Formats: sequence, C-alpha cells, structure tokens
Amino acid sequence: MNSALTQLIRDAFEGAATDVFITEGEPPRIRREGEVITLHPGAVTRDALEQFWQSCGIDPDMHPEADVSWRIPHGGRLRVNLYHTLGRLAAAMRPIRNEIPTLEMLGLPAEMLQSWMRRRNGLILVTGPTGSGKSTSVASCLDWINHDLARHVVTLEDPIEYLFENKVAFFSQREIRQDSESFATGLRAALRQSPDVIFLGEIRDPETALTALHAAETGHLVISTLHSSNVVETLDRFTHLLKSESSGALSLLAAQLVGILSQQLLPRIGGGLIPALEYLQNEAATRRWILDHKLPELQDHLQKSTGGVNCSLLNYLVAAVQQGFINPETARSACPRPQDFDRAMRGIS
Repeated sequence: MNSALTQLIRDAFEGAATDVFITEGEPPRIRREGEVITLHPGAVTRDALEQFWQSCGIDPDMHPEADVSWRIPHGGRLRVNLYHTLGRLAAAMRPIRNEIPTLEMLGLPAEMLQSWMRRRNGLILVTGPTGSGKSTSVASCLDWINHDLARHVVTLEDPIEYLFENKVAFFSQREIRQDSESFATGLRAALRQSPDVIFLGEIRDPETALTALHAAETGHLVISTLHSSNVVETLDRFTHLLKSESSGALSLLAAQLVGILSQQLLPRIGGGLIPALEYLQNEAATRRWILDHKLPELQDHLQKSTGGVNCSLLNYLVAAVQQGFINPETARSACPRPQDFDRAMRGIS
C-alpha cells in the first residue's frame, strides 16, 4: 500500500473531511461542510490506486466495482466504494465512526423519534438523497436505544458505517457479503436470531420490502432507509415496490408503518450543515389514505399540521429561515415548489 496515499487519507479525515475521492490521473478531493474541494494539485497515479484496491482485497482487473470496509493502518475503519470511471480506477470513502451524535445535536425531533423507538413493532423509514445524513440519523436513533432500552438490535448494512459498543442494548452488526449474502437473505435469517429491533440498511427490491413488513407484523421494530426526497414520494415508491408482491401488501403497509422521516442537508448560516426535515407519524386518517393511495390528501395533511409529529418540508424551511438557521435563498432552492415558499414567507397559506 502506497504510504503517501495512506497518510493523505488519514490527514484528510483528521482534518474534518466527511468524504475522500481519489481518481487515477486526478488530484485527490475531499468533501468538507458539503462542498467538494481539491486537497492538493498532485495527481494520484494508477499504481497507487491499484495498490489501494488490492489492500481492500479487490482485484481491479476482475471486478469493475465493489463496496468494502478498509482499516487505515494504525487508524480507523472506512467505508469504501471502488469503481472505474472512463477506464480509470477510482475510490470514494468515508469513515466508519464510533462517536455518534445525539438526536438533539443533529437537530432532529428527539421526543417524536424516541417515542417511535419505544415501539415493540412496526416499520420506520428514514429517507433522503445520497449524502443527506440518513445513516447518521439512524445511528443516533439506535444509539438512544443502546443507552435506554434493553433490546437485541440486529443490523444489516452495506457496509457498516457506525460501530456500536453494547450498553443497555445488545448489538449484532452484520455486513452484506461478509456476514450475509444479501439484504433479503440476511433479513430472513435475522428473524431467527431473536431480535427486538432490526436495522435494514436499505430497501432495494420488492422481496425485501414485503419481508420487512412481515417482520414488523410479527412483533419486530424494523428501521430502514429509502432513496426518496419526501414523505409522499417515499409512500409512492414503497407502494410500487409492493404492487408486484401481494394484493394485501398495501394493507400491511398502512397497518405497520410507524412513521417516515425525510431529510436533506443544507448550508447553515455561520457554517456547517443543518437537516431540512419532513416527517409523518402514521395514525388514524393517514392509515386510510395510505391504504387508498390518496397521496394528495396526505400532502395536504402535512401542510396543515401544527402538532409535533407531522411537518411538511415547506413549513420546516420557513421556520428555519425565520429562526435564522438558513438563508432564504438556500431554503427557496430546496423547496420543490419555490413559489409556495415565496407565498408562505409573505404569510399567504
């Protein structure tokens, strides 16, 4: 392994980078506070990339891409995606962390999420685009369980991003390909491991979606992530996953869904990032709307809600601007319908 590249990676993460990007023939780049910047002008050689791939246990001539965990010599563990780009070798990596921020530190609705975590069964979905902090939010929820509830938590991850040290709860962390063949097979096996809580890194296919619902139905709290930008899109995507599986699957979703937390990260005034949130707690009328696939009614419900368990992205953005957390231009660009943001800022409902 190239010692200069190893030192570069170590220094980058010690310097508060959240991601490191290395590509053959290109200068190394990092992501810091959401922005991608060049670390230094020198290009990374193919030889250095080949050595890095091999240190991860992957032959670049045999595999076009791979997800792996890799430990910096005498340092921490990283989540690494190895890939080819226009025939060149490349890698993107981020640290697997032991220190997990609290719900309050992340700016999440702690009281609501804690009430969801206390459930003995049901499905909780944390959604958002890539890089929106979903894994960190889930880790914070699981860490709260770890300190407050005597539960057996089984995680299925691809790859593991946060390591948990057993406290009040007991963790069985499993990595796809290393500890289990796939999310679907790992989830079926997890049901035989006497879990109370199952964290499923991502729901990617109809089989996994339906198995997650059946796990919730049989007395397990299932937490998972989905790549969708808001509550309504999450329900629409999940519903389409279920349509090919079973005629009763939608009824199962309406009954077992606890809630959805959707998020994206935005630049914060004064530096750093802040999560822009939309969330729905499934109860009463929302169950019927989900069953009947009445998504406009659900969106209208979010817009009009003033309680602590439902909030639309629009209302969240307006409040964040009014409280001085983000500037109006940032909030407006994050809103799916900027004209709605303009009206809301003028006090027009």
